[in-house]
Amino acid sequence: MDRPIRVLIAKPGLDGHDRGAKVIARALRDAGMEVIYTGIQQTPQMIVEAALQEDVDVIGLSILSGAHMTLLPRVMELLRDHGMHDVLVVAGGIISDDDARILKEQHGIAEVYGPGASTHEIVRFIQERCETRT
Repeated sequence: MDRPIRVLIAKPGLDGHDRGAKVIARALRDAGMEVIYTGIQQTPQMIVEAALQEDVDVIGLSILSGAHMTLLPRVMELLRDHGMHDVLVVAGGIISDDDARILKEQHGIAEVYGPGASTHEIVRFIQERCETRT
């Protein structure tokens, strides 16, 4: 890319724990990406609006509250409604393998990471996917 990859990190729903999101944000920044962290308790509408305003390449959603099967599909729906089909969306948090498969296959989440996922793996995935899209 001719500019740094722009990533929006968001915490949808009522989950107040953001340590993991901040660790990922730091790893992405250290890898040379521009990171916008929206903070906790964001609605899907707030997330998509911020992504639109910031012209991001990637949205990283961190969710631990158990509402991932409601909130993450809604984010994807709103992205489609705004014509943002080219935004790569990844998720992390407490998400079962079955739910991760559904989120990926049926809703378009590119990848789902669980506890203990390697920050290097996440960085590499985003870099590779953004390279192939340019």
